[in-house]
Amino acid sequence: MNAAPAPGPGPLPYTDTKPQGSADFYLAINATFRFLLRRFGREGWIRYLADLGRDYYAPVNARWREGGLPAVAAYWRAFWAAEPGGEVEVVAAADRVELHVKVCPLIRHLRAQGRSPVAEFCQHCYHLGQARAAAAGLALRLQGGDGACVHLYAPAAAGLPPQDLRAIRENAP
Repeated sequence: MNAAPAPGPGPLPYTDTKPQGSADFYLAINATFRFLLRRFGREGWIRYLADLGRDYYAPVNARWREGGLPAVAAYWRAFWAAEPGGEVEVVAAADRVELHVKVCPLIRHLRAQGRSPVAEFCQHCYHLGQARAAAAGLALRLQGGDGACVHLYAPAAAGLPPQDLRAIRENAP
């Protein structure tokens, strides 16, 4: 897998020259997940997400490892500022960063376009995010789903309980 572009000077590893993210890309993500789940099964899809999180996001993971939780908060603030249609609050504390996703722009856009998200869609945030977090010496826990959730990033040494995947709701058709 090719590495992501070299990190730019801001919290994102690229320069985003458009005013906001491209919501139609969400349709491609959902279709890709559907294909991977059918072709390789759930375990293959999870491996794909873990590889993507560890390898493609290596520049971001390195920033998180070097900058700790403040770098995590800065990244997510910049990321969500560039995404269309989401309502997300990034809450930073000394021992954690929480993303309070009140309206997920991906789920909102898919439904507005008459598309059903794959049932496991919200679990991708955990599998991708946990691989990224682990590469940075952090842990991720997620709860909610189906359009609204909370992501919690903390140092791996914080001893968070294991992720219960049942805490991530599957998406309704």
